[in-house]
Amino acid sequence: MPQVSIVIVCMNRPDILFPCLDSIRAYTSVSYETFVVAYMFSPENLEALRMQFPWVKVIPSAETRGFSENNNLALKEVTGRYCLILNDDTFLTEPLIDSLVMDMESLPENAAAVSPCIRFPGGREQTCGRGPWSPSLYAKHYLHLVNETLPSIWTMRDGLFRTYTLNGACFLVKTDIFRSVGWFDERFFFTPEDIALGHKLNDMGYSVWADSRISVTHIAGGSVSAIEQAIKPARVRGSMIFYGEPLWLKCFVWGFEALRAVKYLFLPRKGRNVIMRKTAINVMKAVFSSKTPKELFVRFKP
Repeated sequence: MPQVSIVIVCMNRPDILFPCLDSIRAYTSVSYETFVVAYMFSPENLEALRMQFPWVKVIPSAETRGFSENNNLALKEVTGRYCLILNDDTFLTEPLIDSLVMDMESLPENAAAVSPCIRFPGGREQTCGRGPWSPSLYAKHYLHLVNETLPSIWTMRDGLFRTYTLNGACFLVKTDIFRSVGWFDERFFFTPEDIALGHKLNDMGYSVWADSRISVTHIAGGSVSAIEQAIKPARVRGSMIFYGEPLWLKCFVWGFEALRAVKYLFLPRKGRNVIMRKTAINVMKAVFSSKTPKELFVRFKP
């Protein structure tokens, strides 16, 4: 039995996946198995993945699925003592997995998961630890007023410390505990499944940890594409479900997006502006909808 089962979901992006896999091979000494959920891969990219990385267990995924569902396809097949959830747009520059395993084996029995410091290319910190999330914090996040790189009792501390919840870009979790909570909650499509998992672990009496001495590079961000008009409504709807659908939060988000729609109405009707206005309108429709995030994604997918 391998010590670690690595699970990566990739949406037809071999340009970022392949360097990630190369870095795992270069920096990992503990025994491991690797699953790649090849989401909507073209036949030629699927063949290239299998040819260049014969040690990877490839799981094709051709139906409409979100982050939780795709990860769960692989998680149901893992055999390792630990699971490492890793984004395809990350890469290792040190023995990350080995160090996370050492951390887990030094932590109290009730420790369920541990995450590294997540950095952007160039070394700037993205997150190290994450505190509990609430409707009011989500509203502040919506206004870009949340800075997770500020030190707190839950974040940006030195060494190995107890935190509260998780960042889905990279974390190691005990497989038996992960299995007992039903893996990722498939009600969520594009977030906040990682935050929801951390909250659930705490509610069940487990602890979550972070280690600032270990880091992974996360190539986050990118240009806005037409798919955003389906992704964001699904993401916002998932957040409403997680936070218990408070009326004030729904009204806040609806009003904010209404202002955005008006803003883009007066900007030149081309390219990014058209996408952003359509996205805002779709989010307004999603906030008070009873549909699932996945149903909304399918409805708004261009």
